[in-house]
Amino acid sequence: MKSSRVQSFFAGVLVANGAPHFASAVSGREHMTPLAGRGSGAVTNGVWAGLNLAGGVVLLRLARKGKDEPRWDRDLVAFETGYLAFASWMALSERFFPMNSE
Repeated sequence: MKSSRVQSFFAGVLVANGAPHFASAVSGREHMTPLAGRGSGAVTNGVWAGLNLAGGVVLLRLARKGKDEPRWDRDLVAFETGYLAFASWMALSERFFPMNSE
């Protein structure tokens, strides 16, 4: 179902966005969030990571709704594509227009 692939894609985007915020939270580093701007500390990053991961989980559950097969279908490719697209965009943007590093 196409809508499940769209949901899976955006779940991948949210999980990819949550990963660096989670890493920032556990390592005690600052990383920009929409909640507190450039000076977002570990707690704020932990909250933002949690919100992104929770959103990703909700979208994945919605994408799974009504499916009986326990194995992934094309939704896995959609999830991975969303993750890869967002992670690549962030890596390139941070490389050329650093917002979180010097």
